[in-house]
Amino acid sequence: MTSFASRLIAGARQLGPLCVGIDPHPGRIPDLFGGDTPDGLAAWGEAVVAAAADRACVVKPQVGLFERHGPEGMRALQRVCEASKDAGLLVIADAKRGDIGTTAKGYAAAYLSDAAPFPSDAVTVNPYMGLDTLEPFLEQAEANGKGVVVLARTSNPGSADFQARDLEGAPLYARVVEALAPAIARLKGAEDWSSLMLVAGATGPDEARRLRQLAPDALFLVPGYGAQGGGAEDALAGFKSVGNRLEGGVVNASRSVTFPAGSDTAASKAEWRALIEAAIEAAQADLSAHAGQARVAPA
Repeated sequence: MTSFASRLIAGARQLGPLCVGIDPHPGRIPDLFGGDTPDGLAAWGEAVVAAAADRACVVKPQVGLFERHGPEGMRALQRVCEASKDAGLLVIADAKRGDIGTTAKGYAAAYLSDAAPFPSDAVTVNPYMGLDTLEPFLEQAEANGKGVVVLARTSNPGSADFQARDLEGAPLYARVVEALAPAIARLKGAEDWSSLMLVAGATGPDEARRLRQLAPDALFLVPGYGAQGGGAEDALAGFKSVGNRLEGGVVNASRSVTFPAGSDTAASKAEWRALIEAAIEAAQADLSAHAGQARVAPA
């Protein structure tokens, strides 16, 4: 069974380190796809998937923006996950789950099990209720070759409220990552990289470098690039040199690649898709250039 880490690194080496975030913000779905309705979200999300295929290796649907539409919104999420798998894309479900016992088992099964209704390669989780909340996700990851993406240093301004607070001489986010060392090793095995991934925001490059020192084998999921203000250099701050390139995870872009200028007024789906493809390719080229990586041109 090929691990999540191996699949992600292979895809990033081939196509570049961009992760395409699929975030159906209220009022942003073009009327071409049905607007801000469950069917509109599904059709738009599937179109983003089609544009991302062969231009990126991974997508990250934001679960909460589908969930706001209730059961039909979750069916839209299911369609997007299934379309991504059919297109050969890896899926990171951005759900930020965090709970205990059987509840956590339910969340883990929903995204990481063999019979998951929202088939994903990895899911984001919140560790701040304690390490026991991660165990069901780690078990599913081990059993099914999946990944677990743990919040460490997030990109939002309020992350400093708690994550940066001093705890016995180090910020809380550093203490969390120190405590994750056994889980990182557990999902690494004999691989070069662990399938336990850390969220390390592009808005905190110094913190990302510190996280890399603490967790040299953990992949990073880097939000905050693009619309949130992070540039490619800061986004790649926590990556490490492998040969003549930087490697160590993927960098997420959402609004900048799925709602580029002009896409809201595109006259046709073909015109809309051309704008999305161009935005994805531009972001991928920017990140790849800063990573010192040659890209495979899309077919």
